[in-house]
Amino acid sequence: MAVLLICSAASINAQDKASIHKIVNRFHLDGDASWDYLAIDETENAAYISHGNIVQIMDLKDGKLLGTISGLNGVHGIAIAKDLNKGFISSGRDSSVTVFELKTLKVLTKIQVTGKNPDAILYDPFSHLVFTFNGRTANTTVIDAKTNLVKATIALDGKPEFAVTDLKGRIFVNIEDKNMINVINVNTLKVEKHWSIAPGDEPSGLALDNENHRLFSVCGNKMMVVTDAETGKQITNLPIGDRTDGVAFDPVKKQAYSSNGDGTITVVKEENKDKFVVTETIITQKGARTIAINTKTQHLYLPTAEFNPVPEPTTENPKPRAGVKPGSFVILDIDIK
Repeated sequence: MAVLLICSAASINAQDKASIHKIVNRFHLDGDASWDYLAIDETENAAYISHGNIVQIMDLKDGKLLGTISGLNGVHGIAIAKDLNKGFISSGRDSSVTVFELKTLKVLTKIQVTGKNPDAILYDPFSHLVFTFNGRTANTTVIDAKTNLVKATIALDGKPEFAVTDLKGRIFVNIEDKNMINVINVNTLKVEKHWSIAPGDEPSGLALDNENHRLFSVCGNKMMVVTDAETGKQITNLPIGDRTDGVAFDPVKKQAYSSNGDGTITVVKEENKDKFVVTETIITQKGARTIAINTKTQHLYLPTAEFNPVPEPTTENPKPRAGVKPGSFVILDIDIK
């Protein structure tokens, strides 16, 4: 208990320190629609960005638009299968996955998933399977990435959020409404473990240190929960910013980065496999709640935009949301070297 109290105090003090890392580029892209996940092709140094009903492909060197995939319906996420020259896009509004060719961006086919509102999507190179995490039906659709055919449907314990693979036969997925992690065996295509991450509440983003077997779940109650990916034992929890939706892990610096919609990134240093401390709060921009990392260049990327004032509540709309200012959509580029 004493160790935990010391870590917490150090974490709070670290949040008061000046940020070491800053935004080095703001890449503007056309369009005023909403956004969700983005995926990085490290070989090509390019980003695939969900943006309303399109996916925009951007050169990470200069922000140049390389191409657009359109004809989609409420994009959530993109999974990249480099070994198959394929990409997979989850669309929530029509519960589909669009398969495209990476080199040409040509759409190959559209797959109807076996659930509703596929949100996060993951390609597992170990099994050559794609997993969609269907938010409204508490299940995952398993697609054979080689044939583009649905292979199975796996029931989950609740509403799934982000997922990661250990590249050895296990998929980990946050279960938002049950405050837990489900562990999927890719050989049996069944959930084999059910790990609580309480007191973490409403986990969304998930990252993995595959060397030290540590999972990082970022939660709606401003908490990052660190879990042993082999045993399910909770190692510790740490304070993060508000309205988080994503987290990335840098295997070089051994740091986890929680992207918070309040306009910050909380940096958590893994000093060893059992000791973690908050070392920095990076100032970003309001709404920058999802994140991706290029581990080769050690840059972070976050989509966001500027917002109009929140309208006054009405009977028809008691909880209005702020609209996006036209022409303000950007990808923030942060150098973490």
